Amino acid sequence: MGLAFAYNRGEVKGDAIKMKKQIGSLVLVGLVAMSGPVLSPAVAKETTSCEMEFDFVSTAVFYKKGTGAGTVRCDNGQSAEVKIKFKGGGLTFGKDEIVDGKGRFSEVADISELFGGYAVAEASAGAQKSAAAQAMWNGDVSLSLTGLGKGVDVGFSFGKFKIMPK
Repeated sequence: MGLAFAYNRGEVKGDAIKMKKQIGSLVLVGLVAMSGPVLSPAVAKETTSCEMEFDFVSTAVFYKKGTGAGTVRCDNGQSAEVKIKFKGGGLTFGKDEIVDGKGRFSEVADISELFGGYAVAEASAGAQKSAAAQAMWNGDVSLSLTGLGKGVDVGFSFGKFKIMPK
């Protein structure tokens, strides 16, 4: 009986090793199959980083509106001259101007994804010279703005910041 036990134990041990190898092979094949589309150049989407330089003027008496112009440049070589508009409302008063404003977009596949309307909610209080920073979104694209301003403004507003090619 001792020999039969040893033989069966060896057979079971051999089968367990074969099963581990087969499971390991299946796991490896599954990982390669799952990573194939991710690693495939045909499916992988290249992205680009884009920045905007702009000037902007706005006025507000409950209803806030503003216009501006700028240039968007991407690290893939794409660029565009743009015009900027803001329309919104809230409890806001004043007039201000942003000069040498900077904007940084989240990465996109193409510069055309940056054009359109961005949702904005802002609170402001400033007199004379001030610095401003703001974040906004257009679907999956985010935009953060910074700039130096001058003027007088106080209040809060909600609206749409729109970027269009010239």
